[in-house]
Amino acid sequence: METLNVYATRLLEKSEYFTPGHRACQGCAEALAVRLVAKALGNNVIVGSATGCMEIISSPLPFTNWKVPWLHVAFENAAAVLSGAEAGYRALVRKGKRPEKGTVFLAMGGDGATTDIGFQALSGALERGHNFLYVCYDNEAYMNTGIQRSSSTPFGASTTTSPAGKIHFGQRTWKKNMAEIVVAHNVPYVATACSSYPFDLMEKVQKAARTPGPAYVHILSVCPTGWRIAPNKAIWIGRLAVETGVFPLYEVVDGKYRITHEVGELKPVEDYLRPQGRFRHLTPDMIKHIQDRVSAEYAKLEAKTRL
Repeated sequence: METLNVYATRLLEKSEYFTPGHRACQGCAEALAVRLVAKALGNNVIVGSATGCMEIISSPLPFTNWKVPWLHVAFENAAAVLSGAEAGYRALVRKGKRPEKGTVFLAMGGDGATTDIGFQALSGALERGHNFLYVCYDNEAYMNTGIQRSSSTPFGASTTTSPAGKIHFGQRTWKKNMAEIVVAHNVPYVATACSSYPFDLMEKVQKAARTPGPAYVHILSVCPTGWRIAPNKAIWIGRLAVETGVFPLYEVVDGKYRITHEVGELKPVEDYLRPQGRFRHLTPDMIKHIQDRVSAEYAKLEAKTRL
């Protein structure tokens, strides 16, 4: 990886394409992630945004926070709409009706719109090989509609539809590993990112945009409201997710794995779980169960980087 100064010189610019004044909750790390993605891509981009937090907070009629062409599409079809736009663009270029300008086609959605409702459209677009970028902003639940669990909600987390109580201990299934599912489609570029590591995030987005064919970036987007943390703790919690191995930062280029932020000895998972209200009901046995799973999954990832 390059030095921080080189990153800053190459990636950061003054122009904002996702502008201030939106209506996100205080401390929303997802809005920060969107801002970083927009800055990394510049103005030669067409964005399709699935229904969700980022659509709601950035486009209340008659206002918009977007300075680039932006479409609000249904919860389930961001990948389908943008693959259609990309195909239409290619047809116009092929017929000589417009010049090739290297326009980036960005489909984006939250974890609900990606791992659940929009999974079929995304899988189809990946399989067809469209030249587009899909970014998932993963806040680990359906936050916009009341903090309902999704297939990206982590094991043990309490949500309004997987509540902790005398009978239930929260989410009973493990978080869907969406990045690995995309890797199984044999696409040329897949990466994980987090807004707590902005330069890593922006480089991956730019690399994904330059990659011919489908590319996918999965961004952990801390939600203070749904995760029940103070607004000023979002960046800290995102760093703990990486430092404990709960959400490792890596990329897969043509099937080759590389961890992009080495953390050395992982911190205990409890350091990440305890500050969050959604995990406060967890017993020591449950925390150990989660620790064992995280350690095993991180070891698998490290093994893949050695292949």
